[in-house]
Amino acid sequence: MAKLSVELDRYFFQEDRQAKVKLADILSIAGERIFGFLFVVLALPSALPIPAPGYSIPFAIVLFLLAVQLISGRKRPWLPVRMMNQSIKLQTAQGIVKSGIPWLKRIEAVTKPRYAYLCTSLPGRVALGVAIACMSVSMMIPIPGTNTLPAMGIFITGVGLSEDDGVISLGGLIFCVLVLGLMASVILAAVYGGTSLIDSLKEWLKNI
Repeated sequence: MAKLSVELDRYFFQEDRQAKVKLADILSIAGERIFGFLFVVLALPSALPIPAPGYSIPFAIVLFLLAVQLISGRKRPWLPVRMMNQSIKLQTAQGIVKSGIPWLKRIEAVTKPRYAYLCTSLPGRVALGVAIACMSVSMMIPIPGTNTLPAMGIFITGVGLSEDDGVISLGGLIFCVLVLGLMASVILAAVYGGTSLIDSLKEWLKNI
């Protein structure tokens, strides 16, 4: 099966499409790697350093539902018909995919099937699912700076799942754990005051 970046490029730029595309239509290119594919596609708008207003919370809800199903051991995801029929303007989708494909290709350049048990065994999928669920919840928090990093963790983990690459998935899992710590500090700073780890990190980078 072709790399995910190749399939996305073919679907959105090489074939004729209607003015709007549905999630159900996009799933036709996923094949057996459907969980990883969905994590990549749905995390992409928030993971990119470009504005994507209106997508973070709805997509985070879907990502959370998918993560729960991954944890439960489902081989193929189930989504409500309303979500499957949710449409997005083709031009908007093309803009997101065009910006995301270069990042996806960079990760794909080092991916290969290895330590696949992390992606295929129930314990491995449970661990990855829990991490993705936590990142999804972080994306729903209405605090600035709580969308991009969690989405990046889901994106990296999803690429590993789609390629049966346990090393990349493990990297995504570790990234998610680090992000969870950062998000916890943001929430504590918002509730109790003080400086979050993200603010401290930004200040440290400025002084380098």
